[in-house]
Amino acid sequence: MTVFEALRETHDEQRRLLDMLLKTEGDSEPRDDLFKRLKESLTNHAGAEERALYIPMMEHDMTQEKARHSVAEHHEIDELVEKLEATDYSSPGWLATAKQLEHLVTHHLDEEEQEVFQLAGRVFDDATKKRLAEEYHQDMKAREAA
Repeated sequence: MTVFEALRETHDEQRRLLDMLLKTEGDSEPRDDLFKRLKESLTNHAGAEERALYIPMMEHDMTQEKARHSVAEHHEIDELVEKLEATDYSSPGWLATAKQLEHLVTHHLDEEEQEVFQLAGRVFDDATKKRLAEEYHQDMKAREAA
């Protein structure tokens, strides 16, 4: 498995969680559960992805700018998650902000899969892609266990 395949697995999970979250209503247990799961997934994934993909990408001139852009998007996602945490689940603004989050995360994932992965694929050899996948999985496991 390459780092790109490993990351796509988590991306697919995040898309499913976002889709289910947007179908919830009010101050409900399903909304709370899905939001907590999504937040944990986004946080763990961003940290592990930055270490296993973006830091190595920053070592190459060809991929440095794209890596920095993606890390900046992680921070934008964090800010929307914090905004959701500070908003009551039953507030009309909560769903609007959740839709903003869905739009930003979907844009970010699509951009990674359609642009970042192709660019990084040109600077990493096959052995590196596999090693980075192992590093990503190890980092995710450590974060999930913490």
